[in-house]
Amino acid sequence: MVAILGLLIGVIAGLLWDVSIPEKFSPYVSVAILACLDSVFGAIRANLSNNFQADIFISGFFGNAALAAGLAYLGDKLGIPVYIAAVIVFGGRIFDNFAIIRRLLIEKAKSR
Repeated sequence: MVAILGLLIGVIAGLLWDVSIPEKFSPYVSVAILACLDSVFGAIRANLSNNFQADIFISGFFGNAALAAGLAYLGDKLGIPVYIAAVIVFGGRIFDNFAIIRRLLIEKAKSR
């Protein structure tokens, strides 16, 4: 529930405020956003599985975002597009979590 509420607040805030991110920061921000989305989908999955822990979610949300942005920055300084690996990993995890969420919701709907 916390994850869904946070996601809704974030979407509403993003629609209300016109925030422009400089182009040179876009790889870092995009990877950080993917990391945050991965955490949100993981939290929804954990909530549906009845093992959600807010402290794990919050630490993962900010920790994953910082780590992903930091790795993208390091890769940029080394001349290696590390952000592509992060996009692949986080994208895969998001789709995996979505598939599990979908299955859990269908199982809950069938059991009613």
